[in-house]
Amino acid sequence: MTTLLAFTVLVLLVGLERLAELVVSVRNAAWSKERGGIETGQGHYPFMVVLHTGLLVGALVEAWVRRPDVPSVLAWSMLGLVVLSQALRWWCIGTLGRRWNTRVIVVPGLAAVRSGPYRLLSHPNYVAVVVEGFALPLVHAGWITAVVFTVLNAGLLAVRIRAEDTALATLPATPPPSSGQPARA
Repeated sequence: MTTLLAFTVLVLLVGLERLAELVVSVRNAAWSKERGGIETGQGHYPFMVVLHTGLLVGALVEAWVRRPDVPSVLAWSMLGLVVLSQALRWWCIGTLGRRWNTRVIVVPGLAAVRSGPYRLLSHPNYVAVVVEGFALPLVHAGWITAVVFTVLNAGLLAVRIRAEDTALATLPATPPPSSGQPARA
């Protein structure tokens, strides 16, 4: 199998993983809303969907159009980062359990989650997103997609994290974001 075909399979597998995330997210969002969950920050959500879809499409288009030479050290190191980012993402999902979804929904009365990666960072899932966003395209030397996604994602995350911190501040056991204490609902 050529490196280009192997990369295509990798991106398609990541796409399938994202679809699995959406299935979990829809189920968990319904669970949260059934318990009085309050959704905020809906305005940026469509842009997030387009950006993350664009990452996958852009990585493939760049690889097939540019057909760059791919140094094996770059491919293997970036693949390692992609795998680590997926592991971190699913650690976050597993830690939050039914409270994890792709939207900003808090359930009043539930204590903030402070276990797993959330005992170390307030937003560990976004570490996974940032790493995957530059590493996935770079598995096949897709530096244009990596740069464009990273720049656009930085702006999106500024909005998204502010929305999450505002929502988390409504929970009684959640310290304000400026306190440096990690928390997640």
